[in-house]
Amino acid sequence: MRAAVLTRFGGPEAVELRDVPDPRPGPGQVLVRVSAAATNNTDLWTREGAYGLPGDPDALAGWLGPVDFPRVQGADVAGTVDVVGEGVDAALVGRRVLVDPATFDDPGARDGAHGGAHGGAHGGAHGGAHGESPRREPRLVAVLGSEHDGGFAELVVVDAEHVHDMTGSPLTDEELACLPIAYGTAMGMLERGEVVAGETVLVTGASGGVGLAAVQLAAARGCRVVAQTSAGKEELVREAGADAVVPRSGEGLAGLVPDGLDAVIDVVAGPQLDALLPQVREGGRWVVAGAVADPVVRLDLRRLYLGNRRLVGSTMHTAAHFAALAEEARAGSLAPRVARTFDLEQIHEAHAELATRSHVGKIVVRPRR
Repeated sequence: MRAAVLTRFGGPEAVELRDVPDPRPGPGQVLVRVSAAATNNTDLWTREGAYGLPGDPDALAGWLGPVDFPRVQGADVAGTVDVVGEGVDAALVGRRVLVDPATFDDPGARDGAHGGAHGGAHGGAHGGAHGESPRREPRLVAVLGSEHDGGFAELVVVDAEHVHDMTGSPLTDEELACLPIAYGTAMGMLERGEVVAGETVLVTGASGGVGLAAVQLAAARGCRVVAQTSAGKEELVREAGADAVVPRSGEGLAGLVPDGLDAVIDVVAGPQLDALLPQVREGGRWVVAGAVADPVVRLDLRRLYLGNRRLVGSTMHTAAHFAALAEEARAGSLAPRVARTFDLEQIHEAHAELATRSHVGKIVVRPRR
């Protein structure tokens, strides 16, 4: 098969287009013929080794630590089941599927033991108040395209429990491929931030994949959404559900939220975290799942603890969140935006386009066979 293979940490030249042996599914796995695989900032950061390590933020490392090269990237996969491994229902063959890219350390995470899309975060956050120790969230231990080969290839092997049948979804394969990381991350942020109807929410980086998903999902929850984006993208962000749009500088935000923000859904970070934190009301939440501006920030902790504000880190989604996304995708109630598509042979152009951050929505790669 043809694949875009990450050979080492580095620039675009570290990704090589190669002919490699077709993978084979093992017990409990399926072979998916990839029809569309969306790109993410994580593809660039993993290629660059930009994640650092605990105690050594400048170390070259992938999302969850060392990367086993060579590696096929691409966490967002939509396609068709081609072959099933031992113990997997043969009825899956030929089914159109969306792949959950996340693997957790808790087997109960995938059977809904931690709650549904609107129950898990609240139950975990408040469980201790009734005399019970809150059960920790399952720990993310692997991601498709990082710890396992992903979808920038004609074929990919995944565990059967990670595929969700999309045969009846009205969304195109390119639209489906926009969902896993972006919408999964956005939903995880809203859940961990306990965002509910009637609240005023600021979404930073609102024209990117995660930001646009967060705008759409927060608006669907009945929130008043203020979106922060760069000039020229305001109308598209409003179309996604934003009630108001402010520039990246945050200018004019105070006038829009005189009573303060209930929550911030942040994928930008950098200096604005310290600058805008006082505009979060007392008891409000700042949820971070990205740091495209700067991962190392200055923060006046007095503004955090004196206002009983919470700073919440959020990585991706839980399996229950993803199951809820899959249900929405089957119903066609999500409206992912495909900014641009590239063939697999254009993977370097796709990386370059992604790095400009000039697009609104997701950039999708389409393998051909």
